[in-house]
Amino acid sequence: MSVSDPEPHGNTDPSPDRTPDLDAGGGVRPGSTPPESSGTSGLSAPEPRTSFRFPPTGWMTIGAVVVIVLIFGAVAIGLLL
Repeated sequence: MSVSDPEPHGNTDPSPDRTPDLDAGGGVRPGSTPPESSGTSGLSAPEPRTSFRFPPTGWMTIGAVVVIVLIFGAVAIGLLL
């Protein structure tokens, strides 16, 4: 189904031609509230689903760091003795 849109989506401000209570010079009649700019809300793209578990690559990184620290500690103790 196609809906005809009279304005392109590039400008989201209200059209002065169709804004009520707007004078010809762009002013607002006394007692009227000026129109707000329309805004776009929401996300532009869906957010990826987050996982609440620690990834396997994280566990492997922690294990590698522990092994390197243990080797460094053993070499340091070996040099001191």
